[in-house]
Amino acid sequence: MTVADDTNRAAVRARRTWRTLEPLHGMIYFVPEAAEAYAALGIAGRDGYFASRSAPMGAVSAGAVVSTFFNFNPTLVHHAIPAVWEVATPTQVVEARFGAVDGAFRRLLGDEVVGSDEMRRAAALARRAAEVAATMTEGRPLCAGHTTLPWPVDAHLALWHAQSILREFRGDGHIALLVGAGLSGLDSLVTHAASGEVPRAALQVTRAWDDSAWEAAVDSLRGRGWLTDAPEATFTNWGATRRHQIEEGTDRLAAAPYAALGDDACGELRALVRPWSKAFADVLMR
Repeated sequence: MTVADDTNRAAVRARRTWRTLEPLHGMIYFVPEAAEAYAALGIAGRDGYFASRSAPMGAVSAGAVVSTFFNFNPTLVHHAIPAVWEVATPTQVVEARFGAVDGAFRRLLGDEVVGSDEMRRAAALARRAAEVAATMTEGRPLCAGHTTLPWPVDAHLALWHAQSILREFRGDGHIALLVGAGLSGLDSLVTHAASGEVPRAALQVTRAWDDSAWEAAVDSLRGRGWLTDAPEATFTNWGATRRHQIEEGTDRLAAAPYAALGDDACGELRALVRPWSKAFADVLMR
């Protein structure tokens, strides 16, 4: 097997394992437990998202959140940050977030699953990978922030925390590649829509970009050869190739933590987590 084969295999392993575990983390942005926990601190609406995800980095500025979150309209970020830090400390927000995770896991999976040997085994495997990521945080600020948090004692919370570290590790690497390709946060959303993976409307609404800003980004990408002149954002052959290269590069940059586990352990982790992820994915799709 060549070095290229090993690299490709590691990248595929990283993508498969991340995709299987991601619903375990992503559910926190949609379950009612989260909104209720932040509201109890006096943080309402979308402000809870920005506060909870950035809190592991400390009481950071709006500029730091705009930079690390990358593709949100800065106006949306400035509405939340730094005002939330006058309402609650980052430590309080982190505690509220873990409390919401606990409630959501117990509601959607049940106490028996939460306390099972399978949960403990999955947490141990995911933690091994996350601890490797924690040694590679240069240029990965969101991941670095999450690695400073103490490991939860309960297995289900440790599993969630491990996946949080791994997904931010991957996301930070992805942003580095987007910036290297000359794409802004809004540009990256337009290319995401052009890929067909997520509708334009969903990306615009969740990131608060209006039509004029979106169309300006489309025109810019057309001028740079990424998109054709078709009414809907459509890749040129060159643009599609560049998009594919960025996705492959993201997999490669995310590969090391999963390579430390190896194929067998990653396969075991995916098998353990798959039914739980399905339960959470059903929530995300409602």
